[in-house]
Amino acid sequence: MDSTQPARTTLHIDNMDCPAEERLIRAALQGQAGVLGLEFDLARRKLTVRHASGSLNEVTTKLNEVGFPPQVESAPAGVAHGMLEHSGQGLIGWRMALAGLAAIAAEALHYGYDERYPALVVVLAVAAVLLGGLETFRKGWAALARGKLNMNSLMSVAVTGAMAIGEWPEAAMVMVLFQLAEIIEARSYERARHAIRGLLELAPETALARAPDGTWRDAPSETIALGALVRVRPGARVPLDGVVEAGRSAVNQAPITGESLPVDKQPGDTVFAGTINQSGELELRVTALADDSTLARIIRVVEQAQAQQGPTQRLVDRFAHVYTPIVFVIAVLVATVPPLFLNAAFMPWLYKALVLLVIACPCALVISTPVTVVSGLAAAARHGILVKGGVFLEQARKLRALAFDKTGTVTAGKPSVTDVRTFGDMREGDALRLAASLAARSDHPISAAVAGHAAARAIVPQEMRAFEAVPGRGVRGRNGDGWFYLGNHHYAEDLGVCGADIEAALDPLEAQGKSAVLLANEKRVLALFAVADSVRETSRAAIAELHAFGIRTAMLTGDNPHTARAIADAVGIDDARGDLLPEDKLAAIEELAATQGVVGMVGDGINDAPALAKASIGIAMGAAGSDIAIETADIALMDDDLRKVPTLIRLSRRTAAVLAQNVALALGIKAVFLVMTVAGLATMWMAVFADMGASLIVVANGLRLLRTNT
Repeated sequence: MDSTQPARTTLHIDNMDCPAEERLIRAALQGQAGVLGLEFDLARRKLTVRHASGSLNEVTTKLNEVGFPPQVESAPAGVAHGMLEHSGQGLIGWRMALAGLAAIAAEALHYGYDERYPALVVVLAVAAVLLGGLETFRKGWAALARGKLNMNSLMSVAVTGAMAIGEWPEAAMVMVLFQLAEIIEARSYERARHAIRGLLELAPETALARAPDGTWRDAPSETIALGALVRVRPGARVPLDGVVEAGRSAVNQAPITGESLPVDKQPGDTVFAGTINQSGELELRVTALADDSTLARIIRVVEQAQAQQGPTQRLVDRFAHVYTPIVFVIAVLVATVPPLFLNAAFMPWLYKALVLLVIACPCALVISTPVTVVSGLAAAARHGILVKGGVFLEQARKLRALAFDKTGTVTAGKPSVTDVRTFGDMREGDALRLAASLAARSDHPISAAVAGHAAARAIVPQEMRAFEAVPGRGVRGRNGDGWFYLGNHHYAEDLGVCGADIEAALDPLEAQGKSAVLLANEKRVLALFAVADSVRETSRAAIAELHAFGIRTAMLTGDNPHTARAIADAVGIDDARGDLLPEDKLAAIEELAATQGVVGMVGDGINDAPALAKASIGIAMGAAGSDIAIETADIALMDDDLRKVPTLIRLSRRTAAVLAQNVALALGIKAVFLVMTVAGLATMWMAVFADMGASLIVVANGLRLLRTNT
């Protein structure tokens, strides 16, 4: 490796999980020689450092100095890393147990035998503080040394002050209880953070693959190549994404799509890693490597979503950043103003100031939002809704208008030819051959219907040269007889070949909600194909639920206005707009946003991309197995069920309600104990219990979202 090139190293920091700690690490590393950039992922406790080659040792040394010992993730991991982490947790458990016993013993001696064993009380208290709170002291004083205030620095000052005024047992108990609360919170937060990974990491580690000699052998899933044949027995989980080559079975796709019922699979159908084969044996041809399966991509996307802060979390973090120094200043004033200006005794007011520091610890407030948002993301994933960040989860409840694409979204996206009409001396078989020659080169569902109709009649398409797709219009190509065009009504009008006889033939078909595809040469229309698409059974129910939420609905389609209106009326959509090009859909979204406010777009095609990007929330349909949908949309529905959109809105509203409850609980409990402190009714250990209780309450409240059934 070139020593002049910068390197990127990802570090795992086990005790880094809040914005205050991120700010402390930033202050320590930014500006240090060799550090070129920092990327924080608090949800996964990862720090990616872009640094000059050879400067990593200085980075890790500085992190150790400020109390955040790192582990280099690129170093040999696996079993060794797991053993190290498990060993560290065991050591922490023993230290906390000993610290707790020492603190309890100090309290007991203080109340029963303080006059007889004062030195022993001090020794036990100091032992409890060092065993239980050494890391808190290291992080707290490191923050103070850099002019930063966080919960660790507040607690460090409070415990040090308590020992300075001779409250040794109370100092010990405060530190032990604080550290215990930190551990419980961390474990609870871990449950929320890993809920998605535990839900989705379902693909087996081995697969029964066909070897070159024709035998079937178990092999690690990550070693299976593209195109390999894999056999999945009844009751087994599918190890890799693939296409069924042989066999028929029902497959439970709930882990990926959230569908409640198994889906029948036969040759040619797609199956996903992590799904469960239920009845018959399947033979699959692998279409994606283990680390690029739909399951793996979902995990990556949701882990990235966990690292993104939603609006409420950003607001709470900014509040805590300002709130902590203000409380520190108030505590200093409480300790100094009454003795200096009101002739009050110094020690009681100093004690009240120390209690205030403990109460003011913003731990419960800071933890209340991320655990709630992550739980909401996990609950959405369980329902087959992939949300790419807390901001979209929170914003979904604010939707006032939703626009839908038609084909493949409101309808099933599998249209079929219902009518064929030729003009002039064109024979139907010749028209189908020409149309299929053009349609076979297009990926549009209507083109697929025309090509499929020709194939069903055993008509073989011919080769077309100079093939070209015309966005929003159709396709064209040429053979020995010249240019031929296949497209919608507008395409025929653009070509100047749409006469009165063609219009007369189109009107009754379009009035029935059918889409017309016209085959033309450079002089005239040769044939007309009427194509109809069936409305999804779930679309009507979804639109009705959205209307119940007070959300206005619109349908944006490139189909003719008659078809658009017929489909919209069938499902109850308020506004139907047809003959739209991609840029027209974009303009429609801008118009809806101007009149309605927060607007969403639901689509499934590349033509919908500009509108999906412009909308406040872009929702992709049927994203299972689709790279483009998962990577570009804000939210992806992992199956084709529009009822997931109302489910998303309900979950968004519940998440917002829990966030509001948690913030109110965290601040309300502190306000009560603040009054008790001023009245002289609160002690330091009571304050820690209050902070600990508030933290556990908000964590438990946030975790309720994991059990959400919508």
